[in-house]
Amino acid sequence: MNIQFDEKNRVFKLDTEHTSYVMAVVDNEGFLGHVYYGAKISDTDVAYLLRTDENPMVPSKNNRDRSSFLDTFPMEYPGNGVGDYRESVIAVLDKNGHSAVQFFYRSHQIFDGKKKIPGLPASFAKETECQTLEIVTEDPVLGLEAVLVYTVFAGSDVITRSVRVTNHEAETIALTKVMSASFDMDAEDYEMLTLHGSWARERQIEQRPVGYGKQSVSSVRGESSHQEHPFVALVSKDATEDQGKVYGVHFVYSGNFLAQVEKNQFDTLRVMMGIHPQDFCWELKQNETFYAPETVLVFSGNGLGGMTRNLHDFYRSHMIRSPYKNKKRPILINNWEATYFDFNEEKILTIAKKAKEAGVELFVLDDGWFGARNDDYRGLGDWYVNLEKLPDGISGLSKKVEELGLKFGLWVELEMVNKDSDLYRAHPDWIISAPNRFESHARHQNVLDFSRNEVVDYIYEMIAKVIRESSISYIKWDMNRYMSEPYSKGSAPCEQGKVMHKYILGVYDLYTRLTTEFPHILFESCASGGARFDPAMLYFAPQTWCSDDTDASERTKIQYGTSYVYPIVSMGSHVSAVPNHQMHRITPIETRANVAYFGTFGYELDLNLLSDAEIETVKKQIAFMKEHRELIQMDGDFYRLLSPFEGNETAWMVVSSDKTQAVAAFYQRLNKVNASWLRLKLDGLDANTKYEVSCDMAPVTSYDAKIAEAYGHKTEEDSVKTYQAYGDELMSAGIPIDREELNKKGGDFASLLYTLKKVDE
Repeated sequence: MNIQFDEKNRVFKLDTEHTSYVMAVVDNEGFLGHVYYGAKISDTDVAYLLRTDENPMVPSKNNRDRSSFLDTFPMEYPGNGVGDYRESVIAVLDKNGHSAVQFFYRSHQIFDGKKKIPGLPASFAKETECQTLEIVTEDPVLGLEAVLVYTVFAGSDVITRSVRVTNHEAETIALTKVMSASFDMDAEDYEMLTLHGSWARERQIEQRPVGYGKQSVSSVRGESSHQEHPFVALVSKDATEDQGKVYGVHFVYSGNFLAQVEKNQFDTLRVMMGIHPQDFCWELKQNETFYAPETVLVFSGNGLGGMTRNLHDFYRSHMIRSPYKNKKRPILINNWEATYFDFNEEKILTIAKKAKEAGVELFVLDDGWFGARNDDYRGLGDWYVNLEKLPDGISGLSKKVEELGLKFGLWVELEMVNKDSDLYRAHPDWIISAPNRFESHARHQNVLDFSRNEVVDYIYEMIAKVIRESSISYIKWDMNRYMSEPYSKGSAPCEQGKVMHKYILGVYDLYTRLTTEFPHILFESCASGGARFDPAMLYFAPQTWCSDDTDASERTKIQYGTSYVYPIVSMGSHVSAVPNHQMHRITPIETRANVAYFGTFGYELDLNLLSDAEIETVKKQIAFMKEHRELIQMDGDFYRLLSPFEGNETAWMVVSSDKTQAVAAFYQRLNKVNASWLRLKLDGLDANTKYEVSCDMAPVTSYDAKIAEAYGHKTEEDSVKTYQAYGDELMSAGIPIDREELNKKGGDFASLLYTLKKVDE
């Protein structure tokens, strides 16, 4: 049993394989306190940790200091305006105009399995794989009920939390804040780790000491955003990849969020996660319920790497719902950086034919195929084919691509509209915009009002018609701007506080309809790159375009940061053209592939423009990915070895679950002259297993043959360096890296790729 209730001590204890989460009901009124979260403990008689017999004591013993009790007690779901001066997780506006709310324990139930959250994506599992605790709490003054939901997963060190709030009184009450999770704990000099960024540099790592007061990350942009990520971790100061305590909190939501850590006067921390209260107000009539999104909690006593592998396994098993969760992802080519808007059917088929010759499996047609879409000023919202570019339509083109032996994919941006479009001219009130204010646009487009059912219905019918008439195996769903002026012309003034959340519910509704009608399609989420890369998107789209920045060197940072919380198979990663279209940097095509291997892998260029030597390199890259795709995407555990945020080198690796094979990569940013020796220490191997280690030492494709001959460098045919070593040697002593080999691999932005296989002795 994963969840226990000690009736005598009124203690709830939730156990994963290696962790425990403990709560207790205290005093006559039924305060629900947070007792403990961390490494697994054995006893349930631990309510003494709440120290209720010490000053200021519980109200039944010292009610004159009730406020002092409320301001120090480690609340499990703290109320508002009642004496606890720390941040609340819930606030209301009642009929008297007051914001006070406080919940007390009333009952609970424990059951196998897990309920769905209406309208929201959430983790899932079979009844035999998880157990759920629902704690019913009540504010007796307001007649408001909050059910706190906890689910423990049998094979994972993960606990999920969510909340549903129901109004049982006749009077309407407004919720002005509903956070999904909160817990209080001793400070212990933790540091706060978050993922920040901007367009083209998503999920950069920041780690800083937790000081007094409130420290937070958030988004009020209508999506989870480039700038901040709905994730926060508390890490002990000694934490590394392999050791130290780490608490991770991740939000299963794609809209506005707030993740906050507050350190108070008594050196305790309050950690919380939920929908950002800015521009949020949800009226509840009698017997109406508000469902808050799910939060994922993970504790690791084995450092950041332990947290990462827990989350990777959890999301692959219990969040990714697509049939592709257990399938190899197709190697694709996307025409965007090859053509932008300037294409016709002939050009597209020429690119597709060359891609097929190289071994590519899927061709993706990007922006520009619909309406009057010859640039980004017009056409968005008109989801019917541009017959001037594609006279046989998407239906005809998709069939011709399939006749070449490729699957066909399509780019869409369903939540947006240009004012220069038939859709806007017919329905100018369908955009989100405030009365009498300038209708802000970004990238020449406006946001459709997905808080309105009729808008979602219209878009669904338009794009579903295109899909039904064509042979489509993949859809890239983009979203290229934030929301501003959050006002719906389809809602009453008292309903405007619902708009931003209802918008996200509309997005989820459209995703649900499309994935239900077309379950065979592989969906890839995108939002100007990685602006909406969150666990909720994984529920619908098992992969997300990691960033619009396709430069290999910049991608090491982006993918390294993303790997803290997301499995490698969820990261869209491509080999792009050079000079790179964002950085204008030239990197070896080998390095571009060595980075892209650790993701879904594909190409974003016109292979017809490559030299014969480069095409041969591409063929070998595709063959390598096909050989190792199952290990990298489905079976392997990911280990970070060297951080691009700490030095000139980056390294990581994937090890099979049975530890019989692995792929490791080393990346150099800038070359060094007369520099020190390098050794790459691996991780995750079996110490007592002997491995054959192989590395292709052939010079990069652009390497000058005359230079190779002059220096006696090996030819491609005899360039594979192979030797044998035990796992303990490879992890403790490491692999020597010859700087001369890095010079042959390009010098600046050079990389090395290692494969390891168990030696049968």
